[in-house]
Order: sequence, then structure tokens, then C-alpha cells
Amino acid sequence: MADTINLAAEARDEFGKGASRRIRRQHKIPAVLHGRGDDPIHITLPGHETMLALRQANALLSVGLPGGEEKLALPKQVQRHPVRHTIEHVDLLIVRRGERVVVSVPIVLVGEPVLNVLVNQGLTELSVSAEATHIPAQIEISVEGLDVGAQILAGEVALPSGVELADDPEVLVVGINASVGVDEMLEAGAEEAAEAAEGSEQDEESAEE
Repeated sequence: MADTINLAAEARDEFGKGASRRIRRQHKIPAVLHGRGDDPIHITLPGHETMLALRQANALLSVGLPGGEEKLALPKQVQRHPVRHTIEHVDLLIVRRGERVVVSVPIVLVGEPVLNVLVNQGLTELSVSAEATHIPAQIEISVEGLDVGAQILAGEVALPSGVELADDPEVLVVGINASVGVDEMLEAGAEEAAEAAEGSEQDEESAEE
């Protein structure tokens, strides 16, 4: 489970594109805190620290507000520049310790299947329900020794204690298919070339008639 990451926020009372650009020029990031039925809280976050924190999926943030109050939050939406991929704006969801949330957690395949097979990963993330302070950083799925035809459905994935599946249990996560070898590819290519040549000869004969 991920540790809580502390971020010190500043109050923000300027809005609009011009104000956001000025904030980003100061190497800071405009953000807003939502949730708990309260009005949104507009803040500014330190750019470098926030960028490092958000490299982690579902980073649990402890946001220190001006005046000493702290809010526990999860990233809800991160807007990035389309070219530079720098963070433009962050929406944060306020949570409480013990509260369950539904999040998407990255899937990591471990182990090696049998030789000469193709691993088809149907999902790269799994939707789960977990306590806000106990969200797994990733979900590992073993493909060790799996052979052609083997499948792993979402409902068959072993989840950490306290984590429940929120996805369709019948959705395919991993499938093991036969791998097409080089010899088979060359043979198939030769057959296609022969068929094409034969078709060309028939077209020529028809043209001569």
C-alpha cells in the first residue's frame, strides 16, 4: 500500500487562463479540492513535488491548507499539456480514512508462460473498491507456466486483503494464444504470393481470349 504524500498548498483567488498561466510560470500548479458536500477549495500546489507525487497511480495526498487545516485527497483528474505533457491543472477528491472508494489500479504481469506463446493482455487496469488509505499501488497477476488456451478473468484475479473487484468478473484480463513462428509466417507469405501469381496468370489468359 502507498504511503501518504504531503503537499503544502497556497490559497488561490485568481481564476481564468491568464491567472493559470501566471501560476505555471512560477513553477506551481492550479488545483481544486472537491467533495464532502462542501464548496470547492481552489488552491495552488508546488509544481515539482506535485509532479513527482502524481507519477504514482492513485497517490494518497495530505494537502496542507493555509491556516493549518489538512485534507486527505486522491487525484480525480489530471490535465496535461498535449505536447510537453506537463501538468496544467489537478482536480482532487477529498476522502476520509476508512472510506471506501472505487479506483482503477494498474495491472502488472509477472512470471513467464511456456515457450512460443503469445500473451494477450485484455486489461491494463482493474477497477476495484478499497479503503482510501489502503489502495494497492498495483495488482500483480502471474502468468507463470501458462499454456495456449489459458485465460484469466477479472473474477479470478487474487486481490489484496480488503480490496474488492468493481469490474465485470467475466471480462478477460489475460489470454494465452499460439504464437506464429517465423517458419509459419514465411510459409504463409509464400502461399499468398503463389496464389497472387496464379490469379495474375489467369487474368492474363482471360485477357488474351
